[in-house]
Formats: sequence, structure tokens, C-alpha cells
Amino acid sequence: MMKQLIILFLCLCVSLFATAQTSDRWQQRAEYKMDIDFDVKKHQFTGKQSIKYYNNSNDALNRVFYHLYFNAFQPGSMMDVRSRTIKDADRRVGGRIAKLQPNEIGYHKIKSLTQNGKPVKYEVVGTILEVELNEKITPNSTATFDMEFESQVPLQIRRSGRMSKEGIDYSMTQWFPKMCEYDYQGWHANPYVGREFHGVWGDFDVTINIDKNYILGGSGVLVNADEIGYGYSDKVDEPTTKGEKAAWHFVAEKVHDFAWAADPDYTHTKVKTPDGFDLHFLYQKNEKTEDVWAKLPETMVTSYEYIKSHYGEYPYPQYTFIQGGDGGMEYPMITLITGHRSFGSLVGVSVHEWMHTWYQMLMATNESLYAWMDEGFTSYGSAEVMNYLVEKGKLNGEATDNPHKRSVAGYARFSQSGAEEPLSTHADHFMTNQAYGVGSYVKGAVFLRQLHYIVGEKAFDKAMLDYYDKWKFRHPNPNDFIRVVEKAADMELDWFKEYFVNTTHTADYAVKTVEKEGRKTIKIKLEKIGVMPMPLDVVVTDKKGNKTTYNIPLRIMRGEKKNDIGGKYEVKEDWPWTHPDYELVVDGKLKNIVKVEIDPSERLADVNRDNNNWEKVD
Repeated sequence: MMKQLIILFLCLCVSLFATAQTSDRWQQRAEYKMDIDFDVKKHQFTGKQSIKYYNNSNDALNRVFYHLYFNAFQPGSMMDVRSRTIKDADRRVGGRIAKLQPNEIGYHKIKSLTQNGKPVKYEVVGTILEVELNEKITPNSTATFDMEFESQVPLQIRRSGRMSKEGIDYSMTQWFPKMCEYDYQGWHANPYVGREFHGVWGDFDVTINIDKNYILGGSGVLVNADEIGYGYSDKVDEPTTKGEKAAWHFVAEKVHDFAWAADPDYTHTKVKTPDGFDLHFLYQKNEKTEDVWAKLPETMVTSYEYIKSHYGEYPYPQYTFIQGGDGGMEYPMITLITGHRSFGSLVGVSVHEWMHTWYQMLMATNESLYAWMDEGFTSYGSAEVMNYLVEKGKLNGEATDNPHKRSVAGYARFSQSGAEEPLSTHADHFMTNQAYGVGSYVKGAVFLRQLHYIVGEKAFDKAMLDYYDKWKFRHPNPNDFIRVVEKAADMELDWFKEYFVNTTHTADYAVKTVEKEGRKTIKIKLEKIGVMPMPLDVVVTDKKGNKTTYNIPLRIMRGEKKNDIGGKYEVKEDWPWTHPDYELVVDGKLKNIVKVEIDPSERLADVNRDNNNWEKVD
């Protein structure tokens, strides 16, 4: 009997351990239903919002939090003060918020809030609404929150707002009280200071009542297109609404935000992709936009050819490109971009913002903590897509084998400036905007380029598709991604992640000497000068022009790259990262060798390439 109890106890422990290992990656869920009544004369709106919140976590929640983004656009807000005091202020913001008048600011005023029909206590703290619950939301249960609120749309300063510089009436992004995310790391009630975001997966059912002369584009599908018209339906060209307002009813499923824009002068066009989903385009047609926006749809269809084959399929029924906002900003199923651009610039921003679908809208990493996994991965993919468009003749220029050359060189230069901060820095807490920008966009892209160099093209391409398949809709973190690459490459890569993300250490390798070793061998002495270890591709060229690539893996990789360069290729003995020197012995006679190069592909982010070469001097 005792033996049976012991066996039962051990089985129970194993079961509990297995559960503990797999139950931490649950996803919270929120079903939004909103009815909005918009007053375009006052630039204000009232809203009724109902959220059915699913607590799929292992924790009982006694509080919830909402984002109140519009409250950032008030003098004295955290965004205002930060924008005026940071060393290198964003010129789009600067001191503009401090100068807003009462009828120009943004705000959310909460009129009522209930949990399961009963009023709850709440407090507005800047851009966060703190809510004390009447009853805990227990694990694997739901709660319904009903809210009434009033809001004012601020002058367009950053991302959202009214009356942009290009004359767009409303850029409605981060515009409603939005439930904060709770995940395996706890609550993420980050104040809106100016950086990145994190959101709860859910469905949105949104009806916007606005003057009927306005044309809208929004996240999701317009389910009453046959009533609205304006090109959304083949059955009607003009709205069939009664009275002064039209009700635009959008539904978006499995997204973590909802955005829209409105202007009475929008031109609306659309195109269907070979995969069957629609691309919508809304812009003000004039001499600055007409020609370039007319060519955009076909170009974006072509761009999807590359995106789909390298990063995964687009899973939604539509995507919308809208002129509005400032610069470009991505949201689920929609982006707002400025429209007064050259064709190359318009394509570039459109590709970048659409690529955010794969590295934020589908993955939904906590971009406040891991902005580089969003902006950096997007920048990497954008460079690849733009290069593909050049190859296909959709853009002027010459295609290249290395569209990331400038990013690698730019990161290498900045790393020596003394201003770099680790990628592990929270997006809001970088000391300078430049450090955030170079780190998140450039170094984030270089992170992928270094992995491409380490594991090789075939393994890298497999990893990017595997990442999409395994982690879409699951909020992956850096370790989740690196494990996908490890499996695709059959290598150990945690060392790379730790160095490149958590430190500002850099790689610097040199060809120290090249000398005769024996009658038919040459000894090439290599030196590790930088702190960060990396595997090396060393290419030796003889006087006939023949090239041989010698791959030197790191011992801590526990594997090596397959040939992705072409030509003669040989894997040599591992380099222990603790050793400052390495002797590479190769076959041949010194008199026949004319050049030795470390990484002529220029994929390696070596901060000093001047010492990477040895050339024979006659």
C-alpha cells in the first residue's frame, strides 16, 4: 500500500511540474462592444463601452487598469514634461502640448463604470484608470465591464488627433479607454509617455455615428457597407443613411487594438490580392498625392508576394492604408501615414507599417519591454521587401545581395559613440531618443542580420517562418524567438541573445599575421579584440582568383553553419570564446595567397573593419 501511495505521489508531482512548465503562456481576452456618437463641431464624442473580459490566467485579479491615452495631450502630463526635458526632444512634440488651450487638449472623462452590473471604485491617474473590483475575477472566469465616457480629440501632435498638417480632420488612434494587458509578467499599466504599447487579444464591435459627409477607414470589416457606400460596396456609391449622421459599423476579430480615421475629402480605392483579402486606400486626392497613391495598390500587392513566402500569410480579411497622423503608425489591420511624399518614400513607409502586422499585430510582443522585437524585426523585413520591389522593377534602383549593409555599419558606428544603451532598456526609459531609435530600429534589425550570419540563410529563413507558425497570437519574448532559431539551426544561441540584448559589448576581430607554416600550409593568426564573441567566415583568395571560405564556429554554439556563401567551404576547429587568439592553418603556399578577409559579406557587425583584411604587398 505504501509503495502504491509513493508511486501516486510521484505521478502527481510529475503532473504538477508539467502543468507548471506549460501553463504560464495563457492569453487574456477582451470582447469590446462600443457605440460612439461624434460631434465634429466640438471635436468631442460620447461613448458606451461594454467589455467582456476573460481571465485565462492562473491568478485571481482584484484590480484592472485602463489606458486613457488622450489624457497625455494636456499641459503638465508625463508626455508633455518628458518631451520638454529629454536631451534630444522629438521635434514633432517638443513644447507643443504645453501650449494647448482647453478646447485643444485631449481628455477622457469617465461618467460611469460597473462590473457585472454593479458600480466599482475608480481613479483617473494621468493616462491610467485604476479600478478596484467589487469581486475578484477568478482564474478561468469572465467579468463584464460597462462604461460611459466623454472624450475630446486633441490637436494632432503625436499619432492621434485632429487637423493634421496635411489637412486630415481626424486620426483616431489610441482614442478610447482600453483595457491594460495582464500576462505572465503581471499588469502592464504603462503611462503614455510617448513610446510603445502592449494589448489584450480580443474582438471589437464598434459603431461610429458621425456626420454623413465623412468617409471613414478603420480596423476590421465594415459590416454595413451596403448602407454606407463610398466605394465600400459595389451596390451603392453614396450613403443611404437618414438624417445628419451615418452609422459606420466595424467588426475586427482577434486583434489587440482598434483605430480609424475620418475626413470628408477622402478618395477611397481598393484592390483584391491573389489570396482573396482586400487592400483599402484612403487619401485626399490632389497634385501632391494623386499620381503616387494611384500606383501604390499594385506595388503593395507585389510586396505581399515576398512577405508571405518569408514571414507568413496575412490572416485577416482586409488591410487599410490611410493618409493621416504624423509620419507612419501601425495598428491592427490599418496604418495611418502621411501622404505628401515621393513614390519611393510612400512605398517605404507603407511597407514598413504593413510589416508591423507580422511583428506586432500578430506576435504582439510587449513592445514597451522589447521594442526591438517589433521595430527592429519590422525594419529588417522592410529592407528585404524593398529590395525585392527593386528586383521586380516596382521601384527604381539596383537590388543588392546585402540590403542591411547600411544598418550594420550604422549600428557599428553608434556603438562607439558612448550613447548606446542595452536593448533590454524599457522603451520609455532610454536616456535619449537617439539611443532608443538606433537601438530599437537599427540594432533590432542587426540582431536578425547577425543571426543570419551565424546560422546561415537556409536555417534563418526556416526560423522566421517557424516563429510565425509557433508564436502568432501568443505574445512571444526574446527567449521564445531565440529557441525557435536554435531548433531550426540545431545550435545553442543563448550566448548571442545575452550579449546582444543585455549588454552593449561589441565584436571586433582582426587578421593579425599571415605566415608560412610548412611546405604546403599557411598559418593565419586571428585576434579577438572586442568583448563580444562571434563565429567567423574567413575568406582566402589566391592569385588565380579562387576563394575558399573557412568557417570558425564558437565552441559555445555546439554546432556550425552550413555553406550559404557558395564556392569552396570548410569548417575549422571551434574557437573558445575565452581565447584572445586563434591560429587558422590552411592548405596552400604563402606565395600564392593574395588576400585574407574576415567576413567579406559584411554581415558581421564588426566595429572596426579596417583590421579585417590582409593583402600581399608586392
